[in-house]
Amino acid sequence: MVGKAGIAGLIEKFSDLPDARVEGRTDHDLLDIVVLALCAVMSGAEGWDDIEDWGCEREAWLRRYFRLRNGIPGHDTIRRVFETLSPMELELRFEAWMGEVCPAVKGRVIAIDGKALRGSARSGCGLRALHQVSAYAADYGLTLGQRCCEEKSNEITAIEALLPALALEGAVVTIDAMGCQTAIAAQITEGSGDYVLAVKGNQPHLAEALRDFFSSLKAPGHGRRQISVHETLDKGHGRIETRRCTAVGELDWLDLLGLKARWSKLTSVACIESTRELAGRIETEKRYVISSLPADSRRILHAVRTHWGIENGLHWCLDVTFGEDASPIRLRNAAQNFSFLRRLAMNLFRADQSRSISLPRKIKTAAYNPDYLAQTLNLQEI
Repeated sequence: MVGKAGIAGLIEKFSDLPDARVEGRTDHDLLDIVVLALCAVMSGAEGWDDIEDWGCEREAWLRRYFRLRNGIPGHDTIRRVFETLSPMELELRFEAWMGEVCPAVKGRVIAIDGKALRGSARSGCGLRALHQVSAYAADYGLTLGQRCCEEKSNEITAIEALLPALALEGAVVTIDAMGCQTAIAAQITEGSGDYVLAVKGNQPHLAEALRDFFSSLKAPGHGRRQISVHETLDKGHGRIETRRCTAVGELDWLDLLGLKARWSKLTSVACIESTRELAGRIETEKRYVISSLPADSRRILHAVRTHWGIENGLHWCLDVTFGEDASPIRLRNAAQNFSFLRRLAMNLFRADQSRSISLPRKIKTAAYNPDYLAQTLNLQEI
């Protein structure tokens, strides 16, 4: 999906990064340090020492593409640069690049969810782990943007800050119960997108209304309503899981409760009932969502299921493949910027279609074969 022309513009996007170092007293160009770190992370580096070591081993190769006017910077220099580098400046340039190479995800799902960088916690100083909210195009496996939750804040403010940076036109935005807020629903529809929002206890009146409505939907004495029902069946690893989605578009009962008008372009509500059978045990769960989509149970169920791709395709890969939770980098800017490098590396590997191999194998291939790394980044010799 991301062509070579798009990848070629990546490094150019970072060429004007603000440099907080004293002008005239620097031995290494800022862009050289940033790209060195990115290449090292794509080759499996997990910290500042790794980046220095990798750079020293690959210095002759790096000089084919970069000036490196004073050789490879030491790990302390690399660390200090990433401690002073503004995470927002990096993120804005990344989002601008993604907006060019992935200008629209019309009809596709954008999943928004948060993740903690557990290794960044400093309990002795009273600092909790950094928490980031990411927007993930699950159909493409690409991160579109991220925002860090401020101290003493939560995911809601981070989601509100992230949404304006996304191309929402025609997209379906899915968020778990934390993001089920009237202001967030309005932001999405104002951006010409649709939403599917999970409803739980943080919206108690709405959650109770949905539970009561769906429990009495087929009860005697209630008027017949047009409903849409879609069911899926999955089998594997000794597990049988059935998901049944019931969607309704007639929302006059919500009007009577004074709830419908609060939600921008609310068009349908749905109940997803999941039944899981494993080793003779049967577990049942009901979840409720509200949506600006029509009452199409197949489409709503697809959006709900696709949302969980952010857990497997992004969060799990960051922890297992890139070792994010185990990272000992704790200083705030540095931890956030290193997390940015991991997500950028993942996007670049996912965009590369030259080899049909797993993400861990692509990282190893980049470490073994620097020419593959140059191909993935579309580096041009100087």
